[in-house]
Amino acid sequence: MSVEHAQVQRADFDQLMVPNYAPAAFIPVRGQGSRVWDQSGRELIDFTGGIAVNSLGHCHPRLVAALTEQAGKIWHVSNIFTNEPTLRLAKKLEDATFADRAFFCNSGAEANEAAFKLARRVAHDRFGPQKCEIISALDSFHGRTFFTVSVAGQPKYSDGFGPRPEGITHVPYNDLAALEAAISERTCAVVLEPIQGESGILPAQQAYLEGARRLCDQYNALLIFDEVQTGVGRTGELFAYMHYGVVPDILSTAKGLGGGFPIGAMLTRTDLARHFPAGVHGTTFGGNPLACAVAEAVIDVVNTPEVLQGVKDKHQRFKTRLEAIGAQYGIFSQVRGMGMLIGSVLSEPWKGRARDVLVAAEQEALMVLQAGADVVRFAPSLVIEDADIDEGLERFERAIARLVRG
Repeated sequence: MSVEHAQVQRADFDQLMVPNYAPAAFIPVRGQGSRVWDQSGRELIDFTGGIAVNSLGHCHPRLVAALTEQAGKIWHVSNIFTNEPTLRLAKKLEDATFADRAFFCNSGAEANEAAFKLARRVAHDRFGPQKCEIISALDSFHGRTFFTVSVAGQPKYSDGFGPRPEGITHVPYNDLAALEAAISERTCAVVLEPIQGESGILPAQQAYLEGARRLCDQYNALLIFDEVQTGVGRTGELFAYMHYGVVPDILSTAKGLGGGFPIGAMLTRTDLARHFPAGVHGTTFGGNPLACAVAEAVIDVVNTPEVLQGVKDKHQRFKTRLEAIGAQYGIFSQVRGMGMLIGSVLSEPWKGRARDVLVAAEQEALMVLQAGADVVRFAPSLVIEDADIDEGLERFERAIARLVRG
């Protein structure tokens, strides 16, 4: 039975919503695979993936079926009880990773909040309250709670909200000497993104992550990998740490885990998890049966050799064409990233104009992202059809050509 809804327009956003977002001029109303339709019926190709969230595109039949089936069973019981989808999802994640314990929440920020709190609690219990320092990288991004924006190395997100939490140190990314100079017996954790996402799709160097692991072991600190954006197949492995062969103590993930349904997770080992006994940390909605049922279906689809290899193959298809566009129009100095997380770095004459590229692409019926003012970001479905890649990049080239002509 259809339900009639009141008509809304983009202008209503400016009248009804807190102005912390500045959404595009159109409203998407329907999606299928890597195609989206707006209110006027215009079809767009989606290279954004909901910011690396829609790991299997829009309305994937396996996810629709999982959600529909669970919706007819039970929606929410809280963590006073447990539920079947939560336990099945935990088992699949643990079987596929270094971890043997999982904590579910609703977002990447919550997953990181739990990770940082666990690291401090472990250090407090084992070594005393003085061991509380968290080291993170400049230009990192770990979420929007006050703790997580304070840990992240971007003052623009944490300034203006009063005194920041103490015991947080920032060092340059990919600079092992700086990390070695900063770490000490006071350090409880080092948190790193295997690929810095929001600041420009910058992969970690192999020696950097290996060195971070060694230093953490030396100083009895925990190594935390923030895989909110890089996890769940985004890079061509189930998690990006698997590319490097460097195993963290704690891992946070979210975004693609639910394929569009909000869910986050913190993964860790049993010896660390025991420092979170009953009542120490919690969440009302974390481990929700609907979210976990959908996430289980995501893992079932993504964690297969054909999908993960397909992500690597599609990366090369994107990169080859983007490098050709960059060379022809002189607009990109580099194309970097892994799998379906790609950043095209704007050349010197185009610095600061990533937003202009987004607007030009939308005019050609293509949805793309930016990662800072100097990088155009692509984070499409992991299973995007090659035909959609090719057509989307045709539209992208038309947008670039028009932008260059002025």
